[in-house]
Amino acid sequence: MKHIKELLVDLYGCKGNLDDAEFLIDVLKTAAQRMQSKVIRPVHHKFSPTGTTVILILAETHIAIHTWPEHRYAALDVFVCSEEVDPQVGWNAVKQALKPSSFVLHELTRKIE
Repeated sequence: MKHIKELLVDLYGCKGNLDDAEFLIDVLKTAAQRMQSKVIRPVHHKFSPTGTTVILILAETHIAIHTWPEHRYAALDVFVCSEEVDPQVGWNAVKQALKPSSFVLHELTRKIE
């Protein structure tokens, strides 16, 4: 049986720049690097007037962030299908960079029979 892990995190009161796509790409690349994941391709979109979505397609699935800078809020999804990759490591890297004042974390484990 294979276990697939996913972390869904709501980040509140972020001090990091939630409206800078390049900064967020770097944050997610650092998270992927620390998880020892291979980045296949980054994808991003800047919304008007504010907000950014960044998705890194990984060899082991993906890591994504959606931001609402005007609320200092971000939604993070760290989804890995390799049992050797720990999504908590990626989450910790994002937390260090964005410095939320609080967060709510949900951890999902999916099973492939």
